[in-house]
Amino acid sequence: MASVVGTYARAFADVVMSTKADPARMLAELQSMDALLKESDQLRRVMENPSIPGEQKRGVLDAVTQKLGGSRPVRNFIAVITDHRRLPLFSEIVKQVELELNERMGFTEAQVSSARPLSDPEKQLLEAEIAKLTGKRVRARYQQDASLLGGAVVQVGSTIYDGSVNGQLERIREQLVS
Repeated sequence: MASVVGTYARAFADVVMSTKADPARMLAELQSMDALLKESDQLRRVMENPSIPGEQKRGVLDAVTQKLGGSRPVRNFIAVITDHRRLPLFSEIVKQVELELNERMGFTEAQVSSARPLSDPEKQLLEAEIAKLTGKRVRARYQQDASLLGGAVVQVGSTIYDGSVNGQLERIREQLVS
């Protein structure tokens, strides 16, 4: 299924980039529609029901899109996903669209865990260091993890940079054992 998700995500990213649409806006619209589908069981059942004709589903989609103030490309994308019965994969597709758009715009996602909340100057310094390491602009998400004792752990993709006190203590322990 990962290839299906990737195919839809790449196709939508192609549309966004070729039409010079605002990627952040398009992504926000997809995320709000994803949230709406998660909240409204009734809407999701209607959109996923194979016995309801496609025209009726598109009518419902048009009404929802108009109410949310959505754009035509997002409406059309959701219509294609609905017509091809891929709506159960919509959340995964939206996540993959975000990754695809970030990649095309030269951004990388970083997950930062720190022992305490970081100040704005600390965040800027950390993001600058991550940008040097990756060669890309950084979009960081921050969370607090008191178990780290101090420092921070940064995850970019599958790479983890451990600058925590726990990590340093573990490295010292390994050196002493060997």
